[in-house]
Formats: sequence, C-alpha cells, structure tokens
Amino acid sequence: MKLKRIAAACALAIAILLGVKAEACTNFLFTKGATKDGSTMITYAADSHVLYGELYYRRVADYPEGTMFMLYDWDSGRKLFEIPQVAHTYNVVGNMNEHQLAIGETTYGGREECWKGEIRGIDYGSLIYVTLQRAKNAREAIYWMTKLVADYGYCSEGESFSICDPNEVWILEMQAKRSEPVKADLAKKLKYQYKDGAVWVARRIPDGYVSGHANQARITTFPQEVKKSFKAISSNNIAKHINDKELECVYAADVITYARACGWYEGTDADFDFSAAYCPLTFSGIRACDARVYAMFNRVNGSMKQYEKYAMGDPSAERMPLWIVPDHKVDLREAMSLMRDHYEGTAMDMTRDPGAGPFACPYRWRPMSWEIDGKKYIHERATSTQQTGFSFVAQCRSWMPDKVGGILWFGVDDTYSTCYCPMYCGITDIPLCFREGNGSMTQYSETAAFWLFNRVSNFVYSRYKDMIVDLQKVQSNLEKGFIDEVAKMDNKAKSLTDDKALTAELNRFCGRQASHMMQQWNELDRYLLVKYMDGNIKKEEDGHFKTTATGGCASPDMPRYPDSFYRQIVREHGNVIRER
Repeated sequence: MKLKRIAAACALAIAILLGVKAEACTNFLFTKGATKDGSTMITYAADSHVLYGELYYRRVADYPEGTMFMLYDWDSGRKLFEIPQVAHTYNVVGNMNEHQLAIGETTYGGREECWKGEIRGIDYGSLIYVTLQRAKNAREAIYWMTKLVADYGYCSEGESFSICDPNEVWILEMQAKRSEPVKADLAKKLKYQYKDGAVWVARRIPDGYVSGHANQARITTFPQEVKKSFKAISSNNIAKHINDKELECVYAADVITYARACGWYEGTDADFDFSAAYCPLTFSGIRACDARVYAMFNRVNGSMKQYEKYAMGDPSAERMPLWIVPDHKVDLREAMSLMRDHYEGTAMDMTRDPGAGPFACPYRWRPMSWEIDGKKYIHERATSTQQTGFSFVAQCRSWMPDKVGGILWFGVDDTYSTCYCPMYCGITDIPLCFREGNGSMTQYSETAAFWLFNRVSNFVYSRYKDMIVDLQKVQSNLEKGFIDEVAKMDNKAKSLTDDKALTAELNRFCGRQASHMMQQWNELDRYLLVKYMDGNIKKEEDGHFKTTATGGCASPDMPRYPDSFYRQIVREHGNVIRER
C-alpha cells in the first residue's frame, strides 16, 4: 500500500504545476449556438509574473482499490493531504481531457474572512486537474468539483470556473466557508449548522449566448428549486438530478443561509445576489476586472456601449448582464482575436494615452495603481498583458470523435503576441517546446516556446506600433495554416480505425505544428533584430533588406517621434534643449 501511495503521489507531483496563483486571469465562454461551426469554446489566460508557460500532461491510468494519492497546492506546491484515487483516470492535455471536457478559471478573491489564514481543504488548481481526470462532461465536472470541496473542504480564494464539453458551457462560482465569520446569534436564529466546504452557484450558459469572467464574481441572482422541470436544484439533489437535461442551475444548499449567518445578507431568498454577498463591487473589481468582459462584449455586440460607464468603474451605473447574444456568429479565429485586446476602440484604449509612449505601446509596467502629488491613479488592466504564462482557446466539437474533436489551441506569453498552436486532446506526447520541465522562470531554455516568445515580445515592446505589424503577419499566417492543417488531419483521422495508429498520428501532427511554429518564430526573432537594430528601420525590397550597388546595407529609415511626443518633451525640458 505504501508503494502504491508513493507511486501515485510521485506521478501527481510531476504532473501538477509547482507554481503560484494566476491571480489576474481572463475567461470567455461561447456556446454552440453562438459559434459559426457549432463548436463550444472557452478561453483562458493564466496571468502571473512568476508563472512559467508549459503544457501540463496527465496520462490515462488504472489504479488498484485502496490507492491513495497526495494533493499538492497548485500555487505553492506545498503538500496538502492524501485522498483515495479512483479506479480509472482520463488522459488530460493541459486543461482538456480525452472526452473534450475543458475547465478554466479566474480568481475573484471575495470575502477575505473566508480564505485568509490557515484553512484545510483542496485548492482550486487541484479541483480543476483532479476533476479533469475523473469527469466526462460539464455536468459530471460540477458534481465532482462540488463533491470534492464537500468531502475535503476548500482552501483557495473565491474562484469563477469555466466548464465546457462538446454540448454545454457552464460557469461555476465558489467561495470557501470558514466558521470565523459566522455570527453565533444569527446562526442560532437561523438554526444554521456550519460545515467545512464551500458555497457555490453553477449556471448553464443558454445556447446562443456568450459570457465571460475576469477576476470579479459575475453570478448575481439565480433560479432556485424549480423542482418540477428541474431548471434549478440545490446540492441536496445534485447526485440524483445533475444529468437531467432540463437542469440549468445548481447551487450549494446553504449558499444563502451561510451569507445570512455571517451578516452579509438580510433580504428574501428570491432576491439573493451571489456576487453582492460574497464579492461586492469595488472600483478595482469593475475597472481592472469586469472591464475585460466588457471589452469582449463590446466587440461581439454593437449595443454594448451603454455599459462603458460601468466598465470604467462606476458601481452606480447599470451592471453588465452575465451573458449576452452576439450580433454575429463567432468563429475560432475571432475567439483568438478576442483574447487580444487593449481596450482598442473604447475610452480606455491603452494605445492612445501618454503612457503608451512614442510608439503606442499598450503595456504598463507594474504597479498598476500609483500616487502622484497626493492623488491616486491607475494603469488599465487589459486582456492582453505582458505577464501571461500560458493561454488557450479550448474548442469542443460534438460532430467529431472525442480524441479528435477536442483541440486545445495553446500559446505561451502575452496573448496579443502569442501563436495558438493546435493540441488535440487525444495526444499522449507533448511537443518539446511546451513540455513540462523544459526551462523555468529562472532557467532559460533554447528549445522552450515560453522563452522564445518572451524574447520576441519584449523586443517588440520597444518599438511597438512598427514591430507588432511584422509579428502579426507571421502570427496570422501560422494560425490560418494551422486551421487548414487541422481540417486535413480531421479528414485523415476518419480513415484511421485503429486507436493506437490514430494516437500516433495525432502525436506526430501536433509535434510537427509545434516545430514549425518554433522555426517560424525563430526566424521572426532574427528578422526583427536585423530590421529594427539601434532604433532604425532597414529598407526592404522584393522581400529582402535593401543593399547598395556594392552590396552594403542601404541607409536605413530614421523616423521621427510623433509630434505629440515632441510636445511632451518641450513642455518638460524645452528650455534646456531649445536651439539658440
């Protein structure tokens, strides 16, 4: 038994990221009826200044009865406790398993009283990856995630989870419970018996709608106990009714009573607002978080401008809905594009304020909030940000066999300058450039995509408006090419009836795409250095850098700064540098 425990613990320890929390992530959710091809999609950007971008892998496995395995906190890598292993676990590639189930998250924090200090339980990262190894679809995922926290407690901050399978998309929001906030007099009056675990609400996104969350709790009021048609149930009935297709909402049985016992809510059950009780709106919760959802909504529906006042941080303005109907069908490339956003076209456009510098760079180095002359200010926090470890667009296709139907379009570093490379959920061999252990945040690797993409993006930031155009040409050509290659692979897969042969072909395919991407990005890296060296821009002719008649380098362009930047210089330093 000891050997079984050691083997299981070692396997999980290798598989689990021993990193830190991605505290500022972004998720967008797309239902079948909202997409051009009828696929479901969720997106995820895992953002942290110390998160290394790699593609986690957990191999399918069978375990004898009585096997235990150790949980490790996804943020810190600290050992938590052992739980029983199930008899069979599924193949998991990143955040998608072999059944096309995908899960993402964003941290909203919520009531500090619920998570500050020592608290025993399973963490949010383990919830995701343990569930992906056990659940076949979104409903099973909700069952497992809520069962795990009920059985073992929950030790993380408030989280919003995106959960999708080939047919449905759900949002689950969860807050840890602790006994400390409970007021004894209120608990006695309510006859409330506290138990460790979490309070939560899960809602199915209606077909034809899109949704999103970005570090701010998004679920407000929700349907409660519509038993006849099972549109909503409490966790008391989850095991019995979770697979009833009419079910649209599930919630913890004490989600309202716990809030009452803590003194956070006094109204009627029908008016209970999860976000208001567990994550009240603040300026930063709106401007640095919900504003990212607004940016996506604004790009898929032209009537969203009415919410810009709210997105800019006004809690008295009309709040955005949890989901909306887009005014057009979203395709895969647009989903990728929606992850590339600096509030362009809004009042918060990061390319237009003085902080962008002379080359319209939409990035601001931290801290995000700062004070000058006794007044407080902020930098915008957009979907595209420099500190992304990895991101993905998970695409689930109901008309394809699972092993081929699920694709994790995976990228590392900043979403705006990454390239989304297709990783079928049926692969069993992770390409070297994305493989766990190939480099780290403190160890450079020539073969790691994370370091290559960071090298390119950090150079692009120095002359952004010019260099990003060159980067986007390569990015667009690669992603368009990948989509074409996936279509060919899909067709080829139809003729591969042997499961082992199909897996081998998928491994080869994903390996080839990743290698091609690395080769193209290395060429881009060299091209940008040659073209933009020393602040100049070399001339080009017929696809080559222009040379003189004798073969030397033609004199490069030396473009002026924009007049607006010169005027800033003159305002602050003109008396010193003015010609006399």
